[in-house]
Amino acid sequence: MNIIFKDNAKGIQEKYTVLDLDTFLMPDGSVYTACCVVENIPITELSQTTSLKELHSNLIENYAKKNWSYCEQAIEHLMGKWGGEVDSFYEDIRSRVNRLKTLTLDDSWTPVISKT
Repeated sequence: MNIIFKDNAKGIQEKYTVLDLDTFLMPDGSVYTACCVVENIPITELSQTTSLKELHSNLIENYAKKNWSYCEQAIEHLMGKWGGEVDSFYEDIRSRVNRLKTLTLDDSWTPVISKT
């Protein structure tokens, strides 16, 4: 698996599975979304690729909506998929969800990670 910025994913998506990860706010105010390029999908998962991509996308979307229950369930289904290549990201999201669900977040909370 390789990590790239979404701006560089054009053209790659036709050949490889590209999954959005985190979005970062840089010191200069620019915003970048990191993606992973999954190159080696186990043959046993090939028929599930479309549904797994959709579930991953819904995980990212529901994380932004603070829908922690959905995130926890999605992570359970996604762990071990993609040949285990994305598991460290799912573990990180699970840790964040566990921490965030104990907090009272106001409307100013955003999933964007500030690098300023």
